[in-house]
Amino acid sequence: MVTVKIPAPLRSETDDNAEAYPGLEKHLVDDDGDLNRFVNFFKNGTNVRELEGPDTGLDEDDEVLVLPAVAGGDPTNPNHLPNLSQEELRFYGRHLILPQVGREGQQELKSSSAIVVGAGGLGAPTLLYLAAAGVGRIGIVDPDVVNASNLHRQILYDYEDEGRKKVEVAKERLEGLNPHIEIETYDTRLTNDNALAILEDYDVVLDGTDNFPTRYLTNDACVLLDKPNVHASIFRFEGQASVFWADEGPCYRCLYPEPPPPGLVPNCAEGGVLGVLPGTLGVLQATEAVKLLLDEGEPLTGRLVLYNAMEGSFDEVDINADPECPVCGDDPEVTELVDYQAFCGITQEEDESAELTVQQLADRLGEEGLHVLDVREDWERDIVKIDGSEHIPLDDLPDEVSQLPAEKDVVVYCKSGGRSAKATELLRSVGLNAFNLQGGTDAWVQQIATDKQAY
Repeated sequence: MVTVKIPAPLRSETDDNAEAYPGLEKHLVDDDGDLNRFVNFFKNGTNVRELEGPDTGLDEDDEVLVLPAVAGGDPTNPNHLPNLSQEELRFYGRHLILPQVGREGQQELKSSSAIVVGAGGLGAPTLLYLAAAGVGRIGIVDPDVVNASNLHRQILYDYEDEGRKKVEVAKERLEGLNPHIEIETYDTRLTNDNALAILEDYDVVLDGTDNFPTRYLTNDACVLLDKPNVHASIFRFEGQASVFWADEGPCYRCLYPEPPPPGLVPNCAEGGVLGVLPGTLGVLQATEAVKLLLDEGEPLTGRLVLYNAMEGSFDEVDINADPECPVCGDDPEVTELVDYQAFCGITQEEDESAELTVQQLADRLGEEGLHVLDVREDWERDIVKIDGSEHIPLDDLPDEVSQLPAEKDVVVYCKSGGRSAKATELLRSVGLNAFNLQGGTDAWVQQIATDKQAY
């Protein structure tokens, strides 16, 4: 049987039964029987214009997608809308004419709440669209301040905001965008001591975190509170998104039972990220949250979306709840929040024994028994470096270890500490007395060499 996919703009003409609705013809072909130029037909993913046009044959198992152009402007004769205040009518007008939203749906959004953990690359676009959609109460959890390096992807903020608290700026922007909603801010890091109290008063939680301890903490708190966790993560040119909700499907731990070893997966500061990528994933998160609050559509529960910006591709895989999951399984071991730093392999003892602060390094610079090693790339060193340091890029380090002085303390640095942590582990494994510089050149420029350029 041939499968025909009818998009939303034409479903009113077909009601999923094209033969019963001859009115569909005017949308598809012109008076001469040729395909309309504003409609495309795809046979098994290939436009029929590239095949045989209207004469393209179909086999029994073929799939046909009908893809018309979709208008994005304003109609010349606006329809009468539900009886709302003039300001709300103007603001939510395009929502109100959607049957899946309408007046009752918009009121449902207004009475709902969502909280975003992290107001960074993912959180910024997510917050903008939640506010614009009219979610009545929005919470923001983030302890950080705006930095210039945030601005290429964190579109809530401007240059003038550098140094200001993110939650403070975000509240101003969102209230300016939509004065009909309430914004609550939490100028703190989410911890096992405060997570349940902060998250429990919201209907939906959106995970915009950039580190594994907070990601697992957010997941476990959502399971314990029975909250849907709208998740996304990004790295360089790729992203993932899903809705984790133990009441309806898997949680994050069902997919990733354990975190990777510390330093194995770099964060955005170390690995980089395409500026527009978090916009794509953040908007997807906001979409899923709105669907959940409206109770419309099919949420991404039990499905993981994979986006590759370089290929321009979306893929999807099914994920299932794990009956042996320690948080949401049949016999859960985790019944309260734990130490997530320790769970992710980040212990205070290890940090102290293998790291130096920038002030400690500054105090020791020039000592005979100290060797400073830069494992960044050439272009980074051209911007800023610690005077007197040797340069060996991380990828070249395994072949150059023997050249380092075994009798000295080796202090390793990179931009923020991720790559240098890997290098420190390597050097210690071969017997060198190596230390990772906490915060890398970011901390060095901020605290010691304040006249030098950060990036």
